[in-house]
Amino acid sequence: MKVLVPVKRVIDYNVKVRVKADNSDVDLANVKMAINPFCEIAVEEAVRLKEAGTATEVIAVSIGDKSCQEQLRTALALGADRAIHIETDLKLDSINIAKLLQKVVEEEQPQLVILGKQAIDSDNNQTGQMLAALTGLAQGTFASEIKVDGDKVNVTREVDGGLQTLALNLPAIVTTDLRLNEPRYASLPNIMKAKRKPLDVKSAADFAIDLAPRSTLIKVTPPSERQAGIVLETVDELIEKLKNEAKVIS
Repeated sequence: MKVLVPVKRVIDYNVKVRVKADNSDVDLANVKMAINPFCEIAVEEAVRLKEAGTATEVIAVSIGDKSCQEQLRTALALGADRAIHIETDLKLDSINIAKLLQKVVEEEQPQLVILGKQAIDSDNNQTGQMLAALTGLAQGTFASEIKVDGDKVNVTREVDGGLQTLALNLPAIVTTDLRLNEPRYASLPNIMKAKRKPLDVKSAADFAIDLAPRSTLIKVTPPSERQAGIVLETVDELIEKLKNEAKVIS
């Protein structure tokens, strides 16, 4: 079984995001970048499938400028066998990302594609579903458990009423939720080994896809700052403010 894992380069989740002074975008100057946390969970799950003898090869793929290779090397250090970098300087919409991944799926013919359910920068939660639609493959989203059983993969996902388990025919596409696993740390020996693992670079232009943007970023603004709270002496004061100021009770 071949497993394909797309990964995205995003601002490290420990870093406080800054907005540019002209509100045109997020400021990425001198900011620590990392693998999107949900993508890291996807890599971990694919590596566990390989360690269990279920998967035979794990391939990481990323789309973006040359700096994406840093995150691909991290994926290789975490246990992926080889990597594919689709190089482009364009800022791509989810649909264009999905179309490029569709081409990779057609070339590599993986039995399972595992993606993070969303990226923490755009929070779109679209690419996995779009890829499933473009490839015509079965999909299981927000997976909290993945079990491969012969020619099927059982995906347990959280829904409003509890847990739902889907049996998908392989090949299939699965997107990961936070509860699926806890990613490992890359050891120093594996980081060194990752430098020798194959990383194939391809140009996005070679895929003959119209990568023109479908959306326009108008403005980015930071969230409004929370106002300081106040301490009330009595319950009567609380009720009065809830009634007359917040107007949440009558």
